[in-house]
Amino acid sequence: MELLGISLALIVMFVGFGLLIGILFGFFGMGGSFLVTPALLVMGYDANVAVGSGLAFVFGTSVIATLKHRDLGQVDYKLGILMIAGTTAGIEVGKVGLEYLQELGLAGSVVSVAYVFLLGGIGVFVTYEAMKSGGGDGLEHDVDEDADLEDEEIPEIAQKIQSYSVPPMISIRGGFTVSLWMVLLVAFATGVLSGFLGVGGGFIRMPALFYLIGVPVPVAVGTDLFEIVFSGGIGSFLYAQSGAVDLSIVAPLLAGSALGARVGAAATNLVNEDDIKVYFGVMLLLGSIAVAVREIGGVLEMPVLDTVSLAIILGAALLVSGAVVYSAITMLRSEASASSPAAD
Repeated sequence: MELLGISLALIVMFVGFGLLIGILFGFFGMGGSFLVTPALLVMGYDANVAVGSGLAFVFGTSVIATLKHRDLGQVDYKLGILMIAGTTAGIEVGKVGLEYLQELGLAGSVVSVAYVFLLGGIGVFVTYEAMKSGGGDGLEHDVDEDADLEDEEIPEIAQKIQSYSVPPMISIRGGFTVSLWMVLLVAFATGVLSGFLGVGGGFIRMPALFYLIGVPVPVAVGTDLFEIVFSGGIGSFLYAQSGAVDLSIVAPLLAGSALGARVGAAATNLVNEDDIKVYFGVMLLLGSIAVAVREIGGVLEMPVLDTVSLAIILGAALLVSGAVVYSAITMLRSEASASSPAAD
């Protein structure tokens, strides 16, 4: 049986894949094209279709997840717009650097190595910092969300950046002020990396918002998703004009992610902040291994390693999304048991 030009089994697989990625996307503010595009390439789709369909999926999922984060009060629109402006400028500079390396014939190898080390480096750093802080009992999610956000521990680097009182100063969701120029500088730097690596940059922006600006992790995720709505929308529109967006792929993926993105976004309001950082770090570490395996396969001309790389990525997604859902359910049960004695 076929529907929309593809088999029913493939549709079911895409729906399940969309659910899985939606959870990660809503929880971390990244993971869409990072997972979808490589999977479609391994499945035999043309590169432009894989990228275009991946971007269309990212756009749709980011809209769903952003709306949920908005309901939870975890989107700073002013900060998001400023980040978009700074990131856009940085991407143009990054593209210039990439084009220069292309002229020298070094772009492929340099970008691949940089991507692997950046993924792995951020993963190790985030995981180490989260483990060092020791987490918490995870029961600090009270009704007063603003009070919770203001009580979050601010990283030392972010405290230093916040201390620079270079006007104009702007207020940030979480109860602090920071120089507009510091925000634009961080946005520009992350944009340069995104443009140089040719990636959306969600795995760069989310930790940058927390560790460099001091935005609480749930708000960093929500604000990053707000930015992705614009970048994903523009990208998917451009690819759609050339016919590179395959709706038979995008529609079932979005059907699954419609639920997954809301589940992942809701989980950020339940799971302990340090647990979020640990899961994020593990996801990036496993992602860096998968990318490294794929690049080694290309150098050694061993296509089987592409499949191994995809298996690592899917395994990581399944492992981390499962941990996210389990942690959220455990938290809900803890809160329910903590309130039940009141009946006595």
